[in-house]
Amino acid sequence: MSMIEIRNIHKSFDGTEVLKGIDLSVNKGDVVAILGPSGSGKTTLLRCINFLERADSGEMVFDGERFNLNAIRRREIARIRRKTAFVFQNYNLFLNKTVLENVTLGLTAVRKLPKAEAKARAMDALVRVGMADKVNSYPAQLSGGQQQRVAIARGLASEPEIIYFDEPTSALDPELIGEVLSVMRKLAEEGMTMLVVTHEMEFARSVSSKVLFMEGGRVIESAPTAAFFSNPQQARSREFIRSILQSRQG
Repeated sequence: MSMIEIRNIHKSFDGTEVLKGIDLSVNKGDVVAILGPSGSGKTTLLRCINFLERADSGEMVFDGERFNLNAIRRREIARIRRKTAFVFQNYNLFLNKTVLENVTLGLTAVRKLPKAEAKARAMDALVRVGMADKVNSYPAQLSGGQQQRVAIARGLASEPEIIYFDEPTSALDPELIGEVLSVMRKLAEEGMTMLVVTHEMEFARSVSSKVLFMEGGRVIESAPTAAFFSNPQQARSREFIRSILQSRQG
């Protein structure tokens, strides 16, 4: 049984259809890379799956429970979110709180964990991302890569079943991208289930287990990673891979 199944998800903004009937299946331990040109609907898909946007229609099966994505209730969303984490492009850290406070806040304020337990979870997560020596620092004292690693630690501290990443390296200077991808690679090796919107083709090729390639609000191709990169079935997929690789070489 899949951990998550999405069926026929549609979403429009101001009369423009952005998602045109997307299907997606994620099994436990999968690392799914969502690829495609800008404007293809990748981020909107991720936001609809985590209810940061309300889909116009579609169905989700999560851990065996079935939900109508347009009619899902607030308490059902809260229940699903307790099993997920979301890592944004721009970190979304509180600038007036320390690294430790940023990671513990959701555990104490939302999940109502005792402070001692929240701190223990936070420290464990910060160790996993290599940020345990920065617990008393504020975001402004950190590089972009360090801030993103704190954001990942915040997600890990909630002990999620799956983590959604929305282009987690797109806001970083090129020399800082590697440290974030290294953390994500380690999580994949540990068996964390991840759904990753990314333009980092080498990461997608070497870490993901499955690729979903989107364009114009549709899935153009969905395949195991090795098959997608070695023998893409669709002409548009081949063109995309070629153009990205050429731009990297240039």
